[in-house]
Amino acid sequence: MDVVCGVIDDGEGRVLACRRPEGGHLAGLWEFPGGKVEAGESASAALVREMREELAVAVDVGMPLTPVLWDDGQRTIRLIPLRCRIVGGVLSLLEHAECRWCDAEAAGELAWAPADLPVLGEVFSPACVRGARASERQETG
Repeated sequence: MDVVCGVIDDGEGRVLACRRPEGGHLAGLWEFPGGKVEAGESASAALVREMREELAVAVDVGMPLTPVLWDDGQRTIRLIPLRCRIVGGVLSLLEHAECRWCDAEAAGELAWAPADLPVLGEVFSPACVRGARASERQETG
């Protein structure tokens, strides 16, 4: 299953991280916002749709990052990360519990969904990912 995620940059070196709501799959973990690519839909079109549905914003889609294959034992997804920036709308949380603009240090302190960790490492650095994994172990264990 193809899934897109938006690496939304604020122009100041920070990206938007969103926390998944309680009660669902990967509850409470942080992610780059996005969702499933529908049949016949391009990754870019899916990202534009998902940002409107999840955050009430219009985005300009930029360069793709490296796709991530992730298997959680129930399903395999191909996460397609795309850089983007907000060009319209007012950021509103329609599906997430919380969001934060994060630089590398702040992002490294959050407990991220496993599929998003390689994206985080590409955006910032491998050291940031090591910090995020340590944070995840503390919060879940």
